Amino acid sequence: MALGTYQAALDYLFAATDYEKMQRVRYNADTFSLDRMRRYLEMLGSPERRLGSVHIAGTKGKGSTAAMVHAMAGACGLVSGLYTSPHLVDLRERIRVGPREIAPGSLRRLIQAARPHIDALRAAGDPPTFFEIFTGLAFRHFADAGVDLAVVEVGLGGRLDATNVLVPHVSVITALSLDHTFQLGGTLEAIAAEKAGIIKPGVPVVTHPQPPEAMAVVERMAREAGSPLLAVGREVLYAWQPAERWGRRGGRLSVTTPRGTYPDLFLPLMGEHQAANAASAIAAAELAPPLAVRLTADRVREGLARVDWPGRMEHVAGAPEMVLDGAHNRESVERLLEALGRHFPGRAAAVLFAAAADKDVDGMLQVLAASDRVAGTVFTRTENPRACDPADLEARLRRLGRDGRAAVPVAEALRAAADMAGADGLVVVCGSLYLVGEVKRLLAGASAR
Repeated sequence: MALGTYQAALDYLFAATDYEKMQRVRYNADTFSLDRMRRYLEMLGSPERRLGSVHIAGTKGKGSTAAMVHAMAGACGLVSGLYTSPHLVDLRERIRVGPREIAPGSLRRLIQAARPHIDALRAAGDPPTFFEIFTGLAFRHFADAGVDLAVVEVGLGGRLDATNVLVPHVSVITALSLDHTFQLGGTLEAIAAEKAGIIKPGVPVVTHPQPPEAMAVVERMAREAGSPLLAVGREVLYAWQPAERWGRRGGRLSVTTPRGTYPDLFLPLMGEHQAANAASAIAAAELAPPLAVRLTADRVREGLARVDWPGRMEHVAGAPEMVLDGAHNRESVERLLEALGRHFPGRAAAVLFAAAADKDVDGMLQVLAASDRVAGTVFTRTENPRACDPADLEARLRRLGRDGRAAVPVAEALRAAADMAGADGLVVVCGSLYLVGEVKRLLAGASAR
């Protein structure tokens, strides 16, 4: 049966098993099967075999790093595909060629073409997950578009992630910390082993600075695979400071790699952690042949200056001003508050917070409770079925010696946070990318699936 409209195609797509919305899914080869992914891709014509790629895993910063590599590829005149997840407002954000999201008609046609293969796998008792289905659609779209380079962000983990069928030009491992512990393990060593599962024999690896126990795992796995390893903070160095004129928009940095020097770069993203992401992105670009042969300091400067990565320390002008950030574990909230101190010195914020129940909620609340950069907190609930009860969040914060307020729906909570901040104040939205997406839809006066 034909999927005659875009909405019909989406309805069919969302009927697939959606582990992104399931509460507790074990991360193992039974649920996350690369063999099933390979069978599905073979049905689609094995598009991944036609893609040269940069493959990026990590706990924090992988989407930002992917966006930077993509932007530099565009500045070098390449046709680049970008695959990221999750989306904030519209599903089509996940698949881009150049600056453009995939068109509704193109996505409908891809779903229509994939439908017989998805149905066949279901009939055989091995249904693909939503992420597997969508990853295959992205790879087919990139192959059909003839992209020069596909920049691909891992969804969850790395070793068993659907994207790990790629054999890339370079693998990147961004900052690692405790997150998705139910699926990936409760130690940094276990998480590092899953993330470093994207390392392929002989394929070079770029890594962020890591805690010692995580770095030891990454180094061992790279050595065992015979993969050259470059580490930011060791072979790749950077210096960063908030840009004086654009302090609320970004910072300036210089990067030195074994292959080149890139001085006086402007990055329109807030926080020093973005400088580490940029250093990793530049090192990766130097190792991806389609990009490396065109890379110059001027093109790096042009590409980074036009990076746009919404929902990550995103500044929204207004009364009050807002910062939207997808920080959703203890370390990312710590980095967020540190960045606020650099970009908004002397200003305490009203925090609008929601979180999924399987995150380190207590860890995040401990950071908020201990910070003098937080003037007050409003808790709400997103559409995510795993979302915490706002009243429970309020009670947990009270046990830490700070008062908060619960408000639902998100629109009411946003008004409460704005009232708390006042017209001259600052509202910070964090704890969940779902929350950031819902706030962005409210600010835009739009709705999307």
